[in-house]
Amino acid sequence: MAVRFQKPTAAFVAASWAALFIGAVVYLIGLWNAAMQLNEKGYYFTVLMYGLFSAVSLQKTVRDRLEGIQVTGIYYGLCWVSLLLSVALLAVGLFNATLASSEKGFYAMAFLLSLFGAVAVQKNVRDIAAHKSETAAPLDEAPDAG
Repeated sequence: MAVRFQKPTAAFVAASWAALFIGAVVYLIGLWNAAMQLNEKGYYFTVLMYGLFSAVSLQKTVRDRLEGIQVTGIYYGLCWVSLLLSVALLAVGLFNATLASSEKGFYAMAFLLSLFGAVAVQKNVRDIAAHKSETAAPLDEAPDAG
């Protein structure tokens, strides 16, 4: 039985890109303007990049499994560990930071918005590609050009 995926609406696609863009840009602007050492800024930047990569990778493995594409249990588990580790690294960094509580909340919310946006964008990309391949006419049924 083939799994059918509905094409996402333009509004959801736009909202997903907006969540990713706004979350990441606001987080990075906060880092740029922060009164912290460069190594601290590098830590928070790396945690953001690691979090985004692990969230997209986890979404891809979940989707691959759903579509019957083989994914090893080790890789699937590593994706979960990576995502949870990136969130934990941010939480530990913020807990130990000498920032105001409002700043800590700002970074946490921008980080989580970015992760949500990355997962939603990845899902939309897969759904749109699946929808295009479902609706494309097979080569032997294509209308004659002449």
